[in-house]
Order: sequence, then structure tokens, then C-alpha cells
Amino acid sequence: MSHDHHGHHEVKEPVGWMDRPEAVKRFFIVFYVICGLLFAAEFMLGGAENAHPHPLEERMRFFVYPVYGFLSFWFLVLLARPMRTLLIRSEDYYQGGGRYQGGEHE
Repeated sequence: MSHDHHGHHEVKEPVGWMDRPEAVKRFFIVFYVICGLLFAAEFMLGGAENAHPHPLEERMRFFVYPVYGFLSFWFLVLLARPMRTLLIRSEDYYQGGGRYQGGEHE
């Protein structure tokens, strides 16, 4: 095999099923159908599954959990920067380097 020094790379054969575009397309079609069926089932069942819902569930219906999930994720993203300064260690921490001293990435 010759090496090409002009920036051209040879295309490799697919290794797994996620490397084949038709398999990925089929996977997402099945995923979207399942999501659609679950969304339709939510409308048809309409809250019959919980005899004593939380007051927030009564007001927002099926939007409670997506909104709760979004706000929780948003909170974690905002919390990540302070956590980083608290938890980060230098690359040679286990070789005796000690705490992170800060650097050009701060």
C-alpha cells in the first residue's frame, strides 16, 4: 500500500452496522416510528395511568417531564464550569504533580 502525501485518504470499508448508511437510516426510521407511537399513545391514554397526579402534572399535562429534563440538563451545564475548577487535576497528578495550577486553557 502506498502512502499518498497530497492529502488524499483511502476510503475504508465499513466495520460495524453503524458505518453503513442504509442501516443507520433504517435505525432512525424505526426510532422515529416508536417515538410517534409513544406520542400518540400519550394523547389516547390522556392521563389514565395516574389516579393521583402531582399538581404540576395536572397543569402541564405531558409537558412536565420534557420541561423538567430540559431545566435539569441546563442546570448541569451551568454547574459544569464551577465543578471543573473544583475537580480538575494536572496531567501528571498520579505521578506526583499535585493540584492543577491553571494554564493557557483557562
